[in-house]
Formats: sequence, structure tokens, C-alpha cells
Amino acid sequence: MSEGAKLIAINASDAPTRTKPSNYPEPFASRMVGREKHPLGDLFGITNFGVNLTRLAPMAISALRHAHSKQDEFVYILEGHPTLCTDEGYTQLSPGMCAGFKAGTGNGHHLINETREDVLYLEIGDRTSSDSGSYPDDDLMANLENGLWKFVHKDGTPY
Repeated sequence: MSEGAKLIAINASDAPTRTKPSNYPEPFASRMVGREKHPLGDLFGITNFGVNLTRLAPMAISALRHAHSKQDEFVYILEGHPTLCTDEGYTQLSPGMCAGFKAGTGNGHHLINETREDVLYLEIGDRTSSDSGSYPDDDLMANLENGLWKFVHKDGTPY
């Protein structure tokens, strides 16, 4: 494809892997080992929402358990059997199942791959500005400022 040519379609599994495995500061970033994200929406210049094809190796997690103040999220399971962890407890998911997370509820969520097989899923989220993230299980808070996540301790001190 020539420079500046518009991408029309791609096999999602051929999309490049995100170069930075995690935006979290340490000691949290190293907990994302085994998670591989392929940003799809960015390839097409989509700016209102993000789409990732994400693979979780056995024992990997999708993210720290978190909730957004303004951004909705949605996941659709393609392969494998992850466990969804929310404030309500644990829910076993399988291919074809989906889950959505409305912004502003404070309900922390993430996926855990407790199996011996990879999990493959689509994650979709909007990109509402001035979002914040809360992490009920960790000493972490996040604020989206000028398109970048800024992480602080729960007492407000920076990492």
C-alpha cells in the first residue's frame, strides 16, 4: 500500500501489536504480562471510539480491575473461556458471549484467563475526554488529560 493510501480492510489478526504493553506505572505494568493488544480502530483513523483485538495467555488479565467515569466499554469473546470479575462476583464467559460496562457506575471489572488456552476477544470503548479511572483493588487512580492517562496514588501523589 502506498504512503497516504487509505486502509479499506484488514484481517484483524494481521494488525500490528501495540508497541507499549501497558500504560500503567510499576508495579502494575508488569502484571499485564501475557496480554497482547492489536489496536484496530486506529488503523482506520477512528477517533470517537477504540477497538482492540486482545489476546490473553493462560493466567493473564485484561487490565487491573477498574471502572471509568465517562467512557463506556464492551467486550465480545471470540475464543476461550475467560472469567469476568465485577462487583457482583465472577462470571464464566465463552465464545459468543459479550459484556458491557456503563460509565459512571463505579462497578470495577476485568477479565482473567484462568484456563490453559488463550482467550481472544474484541474490546470496544468510547473516547470521551476528561475521563477518570478508579481501581478498587489497587492504590491507583487515573485521569485522562490531553489524551494521555496520568496515574496517581489514591491519596493524589504521583507515581
